[in-house]
Amino acid sequence: MADLMKGKRGLVMGVANERSIAWGIASALAAEGAELAFSYQGEAFGKRVEPLAASVASDFLVDVDVTDDVSLEACFAALKDRWGTMDFLVHAIAYSDKNELTGRFINTSRENFQKSLSISCFSFIDVARRASELMPEGGSLVTLTYGGSNRVTPNYNVMGVAKAALESATRYLANDLGPQKIRVNAISPGPMKTLAGAAIGGARATFRHTEANAPLRANATLEAIGGTAVYLLSDHGACTTGEIIRVDGGFHVLGMPQAEHL
Repeated sequence: MADLMKGKRGLVMGVANERSIAWGIASALAAEGAELAFSYQGEAFGKRVEPLAASVASDFLVDVDVTDDVSLEACFAALKDRWGTMDFLVHAIAYSDKNELTGRFINTSRENFQKSLSISCFSFIDVARRASELMPEGGSLVTLTYGGSNRVTPNYNVMGVAKAALESATRYLANDLGPQKIRVNAISPGPMKTLAGAAIGGARATFRHTEANAPLRANATLEAIGGTAVYLLSDHGACTTGEIIRVDGGFHVLGMPQAEHL
């Protein structure tokens, strides 16, 4: 343990289970000495998150619905009451109706488009504003995106548009919050075997294709993503903001599959 996060406190939003990217980040932060709070939505997720939080010595859990202002106000009031200030926030929240994560993007419904953009993008803007009020000495915010934001990925559909909006929001937030010494970045992992990833049609084929063709011939690991988050949230990332950091084995540099797969 290098104590890179010793003395720093922050909220991790979006842990679903031990395979979640958010949990990989939380584990890495805890190993570096961070003090963590966790948000979850609903009793079922709360029961999953509680033992994970306990394993990193955290008893600070808050039930949060990011579509509800009252719920968010209660969350950040609890953070202020408990800590006074905070140093970082991890936003790992996204949503789309899984029935619209198959087939053609053109069939996206208005209702699901609006809900997907609200939860997957606007929620980051909303929590960034609230968290920044608890960062008088500066801080760092990290969200999660995916390469389907700028390259068409079969079945990713409206989530690609939502992630594109999220990446743009990351840059605008970085500019807004920079004078307050608050950094804002996004991590873009390759496909992962997570609960969220499983909802996307053809997820297994995408995972295999990326693994077979990425320059490193490997998909991202929770440890690699966690380490990237530690860099961005620690003082080592002091001059990095507005970035989309890819952790995908290099897959994003390819123009076509490797020769052996043509």
